[in-house]
Amino acid sequence: MLLLLGGFLVLMLLGVPVAIAMAASSLLYILVSGVTPDVTLAQRMIAGVESFPLLAVPFFILAGNLMNIAGVTGRIYKFAVALVGWMRGGLGHVNIIGSVIFSGMSGTAIADAAGLGTIEIKAMKDHGYSTEFSVGVTAASATLGPIIPPSLPFVIYGMMANVSIGALFLGGVIPGVVLTLFMMATVTYFARKNKWGSDTPFSWPQLGSAGLEILIVLSFPMAIWLMVLAGLSVNVAVVIGLGTLLAIDWYFDFSAVMALMAPVILIGGMTLGWFTPTEAAVAAVIWSLFLGLVRYRTMTFQTVAKATFDTIETTASVLFIVTAASIFAWLLTVSQAAQMLSDWMLSITHNKWVFLALANVLILFVGCFIDTTAAITILVPILLPIVLKLGIDPIHFGLIMTLNLMIGLLHPPLGMVLFVLARVAKLSVERTTVAILPWLVPLMLALIAITYIPDLTLWLPKYMGLSK
Repeated sequence: MLLLLGGFLVLMLLGVPVAIAMAASSLLYILVSGVTPDVTLAQRMIAGVESFPLLAVPFFILAGNLMNIAGVTGRIYKFAVALVGWMRGGLGHVNIIGSVIFSGMSGTAIADAAGLGTIEIKAMKDHGYSTEFSVGVTAASATLGPIIPPSLPFVIYGMMANVSIGALFLGGVIPGVVLTLFMMATVTYFARKNKWGSDTPFSWPQLGSAGLEILIVLSFPMAIWLMVLAGLSVNVAVVIGLGTLLAIDWYFDFSAVMALMAPVILIGGMTLGWFTPTEAAVAAVIWSLFLGLVRYRTMTFQTVAKATFDTIETTASVLFIVTAASIFAWLLTVSQAAQMLSDWMLSITHNKWVFLALANVLILFVGCFIDTTAAITILVPILLPIVLKLGIDPIHFGLIMTLNLMIGLLHPPLGMVLFVLARVAKLSVERTTVAILPWLVPLMLALIAITYIPDLTLWLPKYMGLSK
């Protein structure tokens, strides 16, 4: 255990990339201990990515890239301004609502920060907000990406923990709302403290238009249900519903109706059994292409090609981390290190609430140093046996782990959202870190609520029959 974990930590301290550090320490352990033939390294790394659910990873990444180049981010921003821009501290609220909508398509915090963050930070600075406040609220709202479905970390966790990815997606809905409310309350606090006004004048027509868009999107599932009750098949009802929706959107040229439909299609399709989470990722790509090439006509084949190559690069990076982490996690199990760590934690407490507090501290610490995908792959084999032994629902624990790791993305030394926003805002990493610190308060409060009120996560999956 000391050789495996010690080698990994030494390589990390030397600045070696996390994936290479895990692979190298694993190879060193195999060569020195002789616990298994060295060819096992390649076999286990290949086995780590031979998983059907992992096919969702490149497709969700591609969907997020396509949404960015399709001009959807601008439309989402315009819609959010109409909906909440008139409130005190308006663009802070716009920032959060925009992230809520975009997270229903991208599934990653980094895509949210890089896509909407560029627009939002510039607009907030133009309206007189400090760069630090603009960066802080953008960083905090970016954590919504992997909590509100779809979510790449949920895909990785579901594969590792052998739990329903659809149930994890549904489990993230209410916690996402809780996070949103905590962040909007924080914006309201800063607005009152600094005596900020609104950023756009209150307009009944604009607010009514935004409300109508939400109403149209929410009425879509109801219309499908009524047509099915009337005797139409589900497929025919969906075709009629989408055709009607497209005609309405085309005639009135709404800002975000079609963008708002993305999470409805994905979650509705998985709940009704039309497609698996992996197939939902393909559906997200098809929907993105439809919006960019047909509805908005903002894509070209050159931009699609660029988005594809960006996806290949990101996917290769993510899956290389998965392969390296899979052999590392397997060796932790084989060497009994995982069992020893598990026994040590159980020797401290058998109370599940105390364990969850300790797990929060551990995951949050790990998330500050290790990439999200690698952290999930390493920690699940260690912590899941304890979770099951103490009677904690693995879906609930998946939300806790993901939110902790998202908070870790805002911290040095390896917080990717921190570095992305520092580059976008042209701030030093030190100033960006200071700007983010106040926003850890609502995030930590939300984490406590989600940890100790399991029904926030489990009620919806249970209601939809995806969890016991």
